[in-house]
Parts: sequence; C-alpha cells; structure tokens
Amino acid sequence: NSWAKDASRASMCINAIAETADKLPSFREAFEKRRCTVPADGFYEWRGPKARREPLWIHRADDALLLFAGLFEAWQSRPGEWQTTFTIVTTAANRLLEPIHNRMPVILDEAGAADWMNWREPDPLSLKHLLVPAPDDLLVVRSASPLVNNVKNEGPELLEDLSLFGQ
Repeated sequence: NSWAKDASRASMCINAIAETADKLPSFREAFEKRRCTVPADGFYEWRGPKARREPLWIHRADDALLLFAGLFEAWQSRPGEWQTTFTIVTTAANRLLEPIHNRMPVILDEAGAADWMNWREPDPLSLKHLLVPAPDDLLVVRSASPLVNNVKNEGPELLEDLSLFGQ
C-alpha cells in the first residue's frame, strides 16, 4: 500500500515518525523496500506565538550538505502517468532543537546513508539504530527572513542578515 494515492494525500504525509514507520500501514512497505536520502542544505522551524512566528534556519555549522533519512513511493495519478513522492523520517529533537520543536529530521552521515539506502538489507529493522537525533554540535540555528513564510518566495534573500539564535 502507498501513502500517496493522489497528490492531496501525498502532501499530507511529509514526515514519517522513526519510532513507528516500520509498523504503520502507510509507511511499513516503504520502510522495508524503498528507503532513500533527501539531500538538503538546511531546514526551517518556527518559534513564538502563532500570530508572530519567527522563522529559523537550521543547518550544519560547516554549511555541508545534510542527508535526511527518507522513504519513497511511486504511484500512478492516471494510467501510465507515474508520480514519485517521498517523506522525511523524523526523530526526537536533540538538545539544540528541543526548545524550538520536539522533533527533527533524521540526519545520516555518509556511512549511515549508505546503510539506510541498501535495499538488499535482509533485516530492515536492524537499521532503526540509525534513526536517532543528530549530535548536539552538528547544527546551528539562525534567524531567517519572514519571507520564508510564503512558499512562493525563494532566493538568497530568505537567508540574508541572519543572526545566531541563542548567542
């Protein structure tokens, strides 16, 4: 079974919880057979009251690429028209992110990413040891432009004039 039978359903499953992804019908088969990594230079979170939420940019201190643990599905939106969708696996937040959010993406190192994507792994459950919070010193948090609050906005101006969070 796929979690993404249509585009509206696919957009609702942007995260899979590491603790249950191998058990839930929506992700179980992908956990066993369709694991991937999702490269990213960082991710956003927000803090503060809903009316005045402050966007935060979270990325590696050395600006290197992040490799998120992911799961993917392929499905037909209509006969012969295939779509591929993915979800990012999340885990409990590390100490840096706990004050901002209780979850974070699973971030894999290169060896962990190779193990995670090994579709020949005879015991996919053995890979759950990879689904842990990132080391507390891997990431930094910076303020981001309020422009990130609209998905139509993109470009370097979203990350200009950033100040370090908590420093």
